[in-house]
Amino acid sequence: MEHLGHFAREFLKALRNLLPIVAVVVLFQLLVFRRMPEDPLQLAAGLLIVGVGIALFLQGLDLSVFPVGKNLANQFTRRGKLGLLLPFGFAIGFAASIAEPALIAVAEQAELVSDGRINGLVLRMVVALSVGSILILGILRVLRGWPIHRILIVGYSIVLAVTFLAPEEIVGLAYDSGGVTTNVVTVPLIAAIGIGLANSIRGRSPFSDGFGLVALCVMVPMLGVQLYGWWVYTFGTAGQETATAPAPETAAVPWPVEHLLGLGEMVRDVLPLVLVVLFFQYVALRRRLSHPLRVATGFLMVLVGLYAFVVGLKLGLFPLGTQMAEQLIARDSRVMILLFALLIGFAATMAEPALVAIAEQASAVSPAPMNATAIRLLVAGGVAAGITVGVYRILVGAPMHYVIFGSYAVVIVLVALAPKGIAGLAFDLGGVTTSEVTVPLVTALGIGLATAVDGRNPLIDGFGLIAFASIFPIISVLVYTLILERFPRLRKDRA
Repeated sequence: MEHLGHFAREFLKALRNLLPIVAVVVLFQLLVFRRMPEDPLQLAAGLLIVGVGIALFLQGLDLSVFPVGKNLANQFTRRGKLGLLLPFGFAIGFAASIAEPALIAVAEQAELVSDGRINGLVLRMVVALSVGSILILGILRVLRGWPIHRILIVGYSIVLAVTFLAPEEIVGLAYDSGGVTTNVVTVPLIAAIGIGLANSIRGRSPFSDGFGLVALCVMVPMLGVQLYGWWVYTFGTAGQETATAPAPETAAVPWPVEHLLGLGEMVRDVLPLVLVVLFFQYVALRRRLSHPLRVATGFLMVLVGLYAFVVGLKLGLFPLGTQMAEQLIARDSRVMILLFALLIGFAATMAEPALVAIAEQASAVSPAPMNATAIRLLVAGGVAAGITVGVYRILVGAPMHYVIFGSYAVVIVLVALAPKGIAGLAFDLGGVTTSEVTVPLVTALGIGLATAVDGRNPLIDGFGLIAFASIFPIISVLVYTLILERFPRLRKDRA
């Protein structure tokens, strides 16, 4: 009964989080397009399925991913097997990235619009190796107590310097590749490992030392992909379009089989992570899982919840969101396009399950009062602003180099000024904003705009919105904490 009550609360909370998306859809359909959404019953069914999926997903995290990640970190530390932490971090990072569906989608788009010059598989390997390698540094940072803000300042300074050397065709793709390296399963797991490790080491703070691993996983792939792009466009040969035969018509698949296949793909995406965890638990540590039945049930709930979440989005929100973006582009109204980008960015982020999970974790371990809803509002506002800036850049044709450089220059200055313990959390929050909800909508909007606007190149201009959706939440969180530090009275009033 307790689990059922918890599920009911999460379900109602998920439906409440989806209300902003519904409001955006209804607002544009009634006031801009002056018509009701097509098939409103399908839209309502999709929203209910999304709500069930989010509730199952969050409850499954509490039963499996969070305790397993924290317990692994604690066992490595208590048993003096800190040397195993480094290969564990590399394996988790590599496995999480190589099978990431959003990264696969971006890599396929990059190979397509570059006419094969950029190899999708090589791009994924570059990103996966970057994530695995930087997780080693992230774990060493927690062990040694290195300040995360210094690593971020130096790291992003190098990334920005390389940006001016990289070919313009690769810049937007590189920053988007960093934004899609982590998904709704890997972000909570990586965060749980960081918090668990900081908890188990004397003198470490779960808040200031535990967060930051996700931030590093976002940063380094940007550097790796830019270097790969520099090599391709300097020494590589131009890709050649290959004629492909039309795909043969396939018989309709019965819906139970279709959903079983879809769930099987979800298992395939998460399986590398599960295998890494089980290998280090049973082979490296030679210790059984605590409460294996509960953990297995939790992982199953995560998979079913995540699949229901994706099915609900595909059923109602994705077709409608893509259609609305196409309609706005056809109307050629910059104001309406920018307003849509602003509102859909805010609404989609508020419904992001990974953000809900990380905000609650931050609220739980923060030494100062921190409201999870306030964190999500800050992040959603940042995503809305970032996507709007990115869309405006496409509309006016501003160079990606300069806009990215200016945005991250602001971030670096804010990191140097803001309270030092907040930097890791701020960058982690920027990394969880681009997941299964926002990436498909944002990618469709960016590619669609770059294709429809005269003088734009889909490869150069179509990518980059995901990057802005990651940068601006960092700015909003850092500015907010900086204001609270400079004006303590506001903090007292808030308390």
